[in-house]
Order: sequence, then structure tokens, then C-alpha cells
Amino acid sequence: MCSIKVLFIFAAGISFCKGLRDICNVEPKDVYIEVGASVQIVCQSSCVSGNIFWTLNDKPVSENLTHSFNSTHVLSLRNFTNTKATLQCYSSLNHQALGGTIIKTFTRPKNVSCVLYYKTQSSGVPDSFTCRWDHQTSPSLKIKYTVFMGTTSENLREICSSQVTNCTTGQIFNLIDDYFVTVRAKTSAWETDSDPYMFATEDIIKIAPPVVTVTPSSDRLLVEWTVHLSFSQLKCPCQVKYSKALLPNNETPELVSVTVQNLSIKEVESCRNYTVSVRCAQGVAPWSDWSPEKTILTKLNKRQIRLRMWRKVAAEGEDGKRKVHLMWTGIPSTCDESLNYTIKQTSYTKNKIVGNYTHASCGSPACDVEVDQHAHKLFLTMSNDEGLIVEKSVYVPAKEESLPQITDIQTSEREGDIQVSWMAPAQPVSGYIIDWTHNGKQYNWMRSAFTNATLFDLVNRTEYNITVTPLLEDRTGRSSEALQICSSRGVPENVVIRDVQTSNTGALVNWHTESRYPCSGVVSFTVLYEMQNGPLLNVTVDGTKHDIFLKDLQPGTQYSVSVEAKGHDGTTTSRNSFFITQKFDPRLLKVLTACGSILVLLVLFLLLCCAIKWRKFMEKPIPNPGLSSVAKWLSQNHHKAWFFQPFTHHPENICDQVFTEETRRANTSSLAPTGYGNKASQHSDEYCDPSATLASDESSEPTETQRLSSPEESISSFSTESSSINPYRSQSSAEISMPRSDKLSQGDSGRAQEKTAPKCVYVSLNMLEQGNVR
Repeated sequence: MCSIKVLFIFAAGISFCKGLRDICNVEPKDVYIEVGASVQIVCQSSCVSGNIFWTLNDKPVSENLTHSFNSTHVLSLRNFTNTKATLQCYSSLNHQALGGTIIKTFTRPKNVSCVLYYKTQSSGVPDSFTCRWDHQTSPSLKIKYTVFMGTTSENLREICSSQVTNCTTGQIFNLIDDYFVTVRAKTSAWETDSDPYMFATEDIIKIAPPVVTVTPSSDRLLVEWTVHLSFSQLKCPCQVKYSKALLPNNETPELVSVTVQNLSIKEVESCRNYTVSVRCAQGVAPWSDWSPEKTILTKLNKRQIRLRMWRKVAAEGEDGKRKVHLMWTGIPSTCDESLNYTIKQTSYTKNKIVGNYTHASCGSPACDVEVDQHAHKLFLTMSNDEGLIVEKSVYVPAKEESLPQITDIQTSEREGDIQVSWMAPAQPVSGYIIDWTHNGKQYNWMRSAFTNATLFDLVNRTEYNITVTPLLEDRTGRSSEALQICSSRGVPENVVIRDVQTSNTGALVNWHTESRYPCSGVVSFTVLYEMQNGPLLNVTVDGTKHDIFLKDLQPGTQYSVSVEAKGHDGTTTSRNSFFITQKFDPRLLKVLTACGSILVLLVLFLLLCCAIKWRKFMEKPIPNPGLSSVAKWLSQNHHKAWFFQPFTHHPENICDQVFTEETRRANTSSLAPTGYGNKASQHSDEYCDPSATLASDESSEPTETQRLSSPEESISSFSTESSSINPYRSQSSAEISMPRSDKLSQGDSGRAQEKTAPKCVYVSLNMLEQGNVR
């Protein structure tokens, strides 16, 4: 009530100072108060008559919070928590705004904590003094923080200042006394102090991180550490944090609290890296920082070894030996211990070991040994400097041994895994070994009690060889190998358009795929093609096809084409290829070409025929008088008398009706001339004498033939006086007389003479050679 009276007096003073002039206003302006504090605002309404009302952030304020004295109105706001609020005063008569102000709040620093910090393991005074606190404020607001410390709450002195919510100083303090600490926050508009905090020295000392050592053994990790305490009489709780190296994000490390300075960590994995860290505290003081992580490799624990052993038996060689590739797992590859592997080999017959052992040393988790065609048992012995660790054996069947074998082995690929199934043999078995490899060198295997198995963690897009072997009590059956199968198939990396064969309205597109992986597969091909400024068209074909014929294209138009291969793991698209369709149908061009070729051949054939005819015409033989002789052609009557006789007695000599002078001479005398050196004269053609033939028919008496005149009696008309060389052979005419007979009558003799009237003709021997008869 007293504060209200003071405000009234303050308002009256303002009115008096301003004279008699009417005013309307709200005071004070831009108020800053601490969160949860109270504030009073005055509204002067001298410029209007009647009552007033208030709004806070445009919401009405209760009238019970306002006290009025004439034209002075005081609003009291208690426990104000708004960060920022707008307060306005209005006239109740006409709702005229008479004035307003903005109220902002701030908070004091709280949760102050301080630490005396030792950076190293050393005695003496701490290295630094650090205080931290919480303060809710706007990040854009510039605040200066100042830390005050003293042995009493009234006797405080500044030790450090900061622009953030922590402050560190290197001043040395007495470790015996207790201390009071206050933090002041100051801006250009307001200033506030935190509550005083009292700290006991032993409760705020943060010791340095412990020094940790870790010693591995075959079955545990021994963690030990040392720590420096300022007050040795206080307890020192510690925490040990350990985990496997490269721990997944969803797993948390193990945390163990102890009050001693050592810890034995049991149940650790063999040959596995672990990280260890320790922190400690002095009494109820804050925890020290975590010590630097120690990474340590555990040793091989014999109790945790689960040795798995298998073998691959090769075919028998020329020397009768079989190579056996032994493999084993169960020893972590991270083990850095020195391990010795020894292979003991012995014959095995009728479930008994026969003969002595032979030993061989191996230096890695794989070894090759040779065996003969008999059954053998191979023992693997693993040891270290401390002695034997584990021993395992495997059976190698004899070459001709009758053993059970699985049948109908099937494989399939699904999402990168391979599923294997088979039919069990008729004999009972204890299980199956499935081994697989992708390069013939690195093998993986697993045991299954069922007739199916799924192979995981395979190399993508790689071919695998899979073998299944049944297991007996102490032996193994015959192995069965499945067909090679791909772990997965992916779309090829490249699709290449090989060529495009065009017609006027279509195009045959050929393509092929290229991939660096042996296992590539395409579900479908989509051929995309378009002409310039035209729609994009597509045709989809099966993944096994590598060509397609595009129909309904525009003649003489350029097109772009590409091929998209779709697989289970994505798509691959070829580069664009361009082609131009032909203007005309190529089949029409082929028909026209064929017709033109036929026409040209016909013309050439006709020209050839004409040439042959012309050549024959030009080469037609003409009688050469130089190669001819003169003979008498019989009269027509006599010719008729003997004409048919050659057909009766000698039908093949119809052409012998012409007689040369030389022929007749040859028939009458052995000293007949042989010709004049030409080819025609060398022929010994026989000519029949028609007159002699007629005479022989009438009488069997000997006939008498007249000789033809000699060549010297040639016709003078065949030679010219002007030429010394005559191209024609001398020719003379001869009379062919009919043979005389004593039995002929005078009438018959006259008729014979009448019929044998001589006639002169020229005959070419070439004509006789060609069978021409004139």
C-alpha cells in the first residue's frame, strides 16, 4: 500500500511539473525485471474522461489489479514470467490507446559448480580452478559473466570473467578453507547475481586420470592402475569401462565399479582386441576424466577353440597318388601367437588304424598331402610353446570303396544367396558337408543335418562350384558336385549398338552387352527411338533377344535410337545411335537391278549368236580351183542309169559319182601322180567308176578303161600369158568311157555312147571332206 502511495505522489509530481496541460501516457518504458518478480506500471489519462482498461499481449487484464487516483492508474503485476510482453492502456469511453510499454524478463545464473583440477599425477596445489553454471538467455544477447570467490559471502573478490557459462583461473588457493562463489551476469540493460554457493575443498578436487596397464592371459585380462590423491584418508571409488574393439553402435560397453585399483576381466574372446579405460574420484568429488583407452589383444583360449576340418580329394595322378587338400577353421586370424600344425597320416581299414603314422608340418590353415588309392585317416595336431592345444581328424575314402552318395542335387540363386537341396542316400547318414568355392583355391564349408542349405556372404556376380558329401559315424560318403551357379546376376555395364540396317519404312537394330563380371543377366531390353522433334517411342523385348525390327518409320528420315537393359540391380543405357531410313523400298531396287541384268544378258546373248553366225558365214569354204581337178560329168541319161546303183550296192558312196583325173589314173596304172603338195592331195579317197559298174552288170568280161590325158594337156584358158605364176593347178578334162563288151549289140553300143556324152565340172576336195555333195 505504501508503494502505491509513492506512485501516486510520483504521478502527481509529474502532473505538476508538466503544468496544467492534459497528458496521457504510460510509465516506465522498456522495463526489465527478473523472472518471477513483480512490477507496477502507471497510466496517466488526463487527456480523456472516464475509466481506463489494460491489455497484456492484446489480452484484457483484470480490473482488480488496477488502483486509480483521479486520472492516475497503477497496474500491479506479480510473479511475472513472460519472457517478453507488450502492455497497453486504453480509454473505456472510446477505446483510445493512451500509451504502452514493453516488459522483458531475465534470469539469474544457477547450478554453479566449481572444480580444483589436477592435470597430472603430482602432489601440491591444483593446476586450475574452473566454475560452470547454467543461464537461460537469448544467444544474441551479449552478457558479461564475472566470478567472485571468498571465504565468506560478504568478502568476495573477482577471480575471472568470461562471455560464456564457464570460467577458469590459474590462481592458487588454500586447500584447507571452504569457499563461497557467486556469478554475476551483466548487460547494458540489466544486472543480476547468482545465489552464493559454498564449496568444501576436498569435495571439489578433481584428480588426474589414472595410469592404466592391461595384461592379457589365455582366459582373462588383468587391469591395474595408479592414482594420486590429495587427501589420502578418503576413499577412492573407480570405474572400469571395457568393450570389444570396433563395437557396433547399438551395443554399449561394459562398466564395472570397484573400490580397489585392479580388476580381472574374465570371459573374453580368444584373439580379440579389447579397449579398456578407467576413471576414479576422491571421496564425493567429481569423477576424473577417463584415462586414454588401452587396446589389447587377448590370447588364444583353448576352451573356446571349435576347430572345423575338411578335405578336398583330387583325382588320381599318373603315379597312382591322390592329392588331398586339408583345410581347417576355428583359429581367429587375429591371433599373433606362434602355432605349430602337424599332419599325421595312416591307413584306415575296417574301422581300424593300420600301419604307422607319417608326419608332415604345415604353416598355415591349409595343407596338401598325398595318399594312395587306399582309405586313410588324417590327423591335424595344433600346438604352441605350452604344449598341445587341439587335435582333429578327417577320413579319406579308398578309390574303389562303396560308399553312400546323395542324388538329385539342385541349386538356385535368390537375392545374392544360393540355396542347395538334394536327395538323401538310401543308407542312414549323420549329416552332410557342403563346401563351395569361386576360384578353386579358397574354400568355405558348413555342416547340415538336413537335405538343404543356404549359402551366405557370397561374392556378388561370381560363379561358384558346390559339392555335397554325406557323413557317416567315422567315415564320409562319396561327394556329389552341382552344376556351376552364379551367386547373383547384375545388369551388364555396357550396352553397345552393333549396327542398324534400314529400309524405307523400317530398321533392324542389333546390339550386344559387355560386362567384366562372368555373371550378368538382363530381364528385358527397351529400345528407345525418335525422330527429330518427334515423340519418343519405345519397344520392349525379352532379355534373351539382341535385335528388333522397328516398323512404321518415315522414309528418308533421320532417327536416334538407344537400348536400355533392365536387370534386378538397375538399368544400363547405350549411347544414342543415328540412322536415316531409305527413300525407296530396297526390294524395288533389287527387282529393277535383276530385270536390268537379265536384259543385258539377253542382249549379250543375241550379240554372241550374231557374232557366231557371222563368223560361220565368213568362214564358209569356197571351192579353190587351185586344189581341183577336171573330170567329165556323165550325161543325164547315163547318170540316171547308174544313179541308183550306189544306193543298191553301195549306199554309203553316193558322193563317189564324181571322178577326178588322178583317181582314174590310179586305177589304171601304179605310176599315177600323187598331187602337188597340198593337204587335199594327201587324202586317199576312193571313187567308184559308174561306167565300170554298169559294164560289170551287163557282162562279167574284163573291161577296158581309157586313161585320162596327162596333166601336161591342161586347158589353155586356165593360164594367162601375162603371169609367170599361175595360182591354179593345171587341170585337164578327161573323157570317161563306158567299158566295152563283146556281148553288147550295136544298138546298145550306140545308146551307151549316146549316154556317155562328157561334161566338164570342177570339184573341191574340201567339199568332199565336209560331206557336201553337189
